[in-house]
Amino acid sequence: MSRQKCSGCYPGAVITEPGLRGRKKQQTRQLIAETALRLFARSGFDSVTVSQIARAANVSEGTVFNYFPTKESLVYHRMEDYETALLDAVRQRQPGEPVLTAFRRFVIERSPAIAAAHADKIVTTAARMIAASAALRAREREIIDSYTQSLAEAIAEETGKPPDDSEAWVAANALMGVHRAMISYARRRALDGPSGDDLAAEIQSETERALSRLGRGLGDYAILSPASAARRTP
Repeated sequence: MSRQKCSGCYPGAVITEPGLRGRKKQQTRQLIAETALRLFARSGFDSVTVSQIARAANVSEGTVFNYFPTKESLVYHRMEDYETALLDAVRQRQPGEPVLTAFRRFVIERSPAIAAAHADKIVTTAARMIAASAALRAREREIIDSYTQSLAEAIAEETGKPPDDSEAWVAANALMGVHRAMISYARRRALDGPSGDDLAAEIQSETERALSRLGRGLGDYAILSPASAARRTP
């Protein structure tokens, strides 16, 4: 990081800017990711090798792995950043605040950003790519499972229970289930529905509806009616 004097600020003030090395690393990371997505969109995730990505980006294969530890992380690095921020929001909530409140605030505040991202042509292309790749879908499940485990352990620790506490596990899975459902919903709607503000409003409405159900509990949910029972296939 470079430090420069700030004219017009208080005496002796400095501003901190990314150094040349830091900026070049950011540019290289972005170049690799954009190159990979372009190749994936053209040929399919499973058909493109890391060597091909490296050649197209004019870097070594080792450089690709320095920035992205797996081929799948070329697609999911932003998702993993989001999951980390979500866990941080829950862990850093104020004393006395329920986990559901912190979770709700985070996902609702991020709804416009999610909508904007999924309205973007690149991310829409990525959604199609994920739908076509079993490897990517498997990796996404692994990411969600990993963060669900971390959330469950955090809740258990806060409530003074062991890491494998059943209630903490159920709560974490319910919360992350909402999150996963909203990701799927945003992708579907971005592919064939509205975008921008309209999509953001839809995502927020669906998220609120799902979280409200969690807030009320599941005791009165999906009671089987006689009519539904009669429609069951023998």
